Amino acid sequence: MPEVLVTVFSATGNTLRKGEEIASALQVPLFLLEPQISYTQADLNWNDPQSRTSLECNDPYSRPPLKVLPDVRAYDVIFLGFPIWWYCEPKLIDTFVESSDLSGKTLILFATSGGSGLVRATRQIQTLAPGARILQGELLNGRKGGAWAKEFLERL
Repeated sequence: MPEVLVTVFSATGNTLRKGEEIASALQVPLFLLEPQISYTQADLNWNDPQSRTSLECNDPYSRPPLKVLPDVRAYDVIFLGFPIWWYCEPKLIDTFVESSDLSGKTLILFATSGGSGLVRATRQIQTLAPGARILQGELLNGRKGGAWAKEFLERL
């Protein structure tokens, strides 16, 4: 059995709940990725082109700093969860991916979204972590979570 870690960034709690379901179902640790400066409601306003998240998403070089970077050395498989913002992963995820040695690891992506898919985020993460095996998981809106993760892990 591979060593598994669930790593999640969640600005509003939706993605965190899915990460908790996965970690509980697999009986593995969960690591919450937290920005050094928390996001406010105003920062998350996608209708404001000057909001923090709008500016980050429009800047391909934006890498918001993390409070703490998880030590991923002991893990073979990392479930990586995040919300989809403007059809892509939050730039905080790019910070994690670029700052971690993910060579030889399998990343299973999952996300929550109001309507955008995972394809663009998967491509970006593959670019940022060429030594890792990146698997596009699913949008986990609704009832999916722990059972989905168990099935996905069994298929590896």
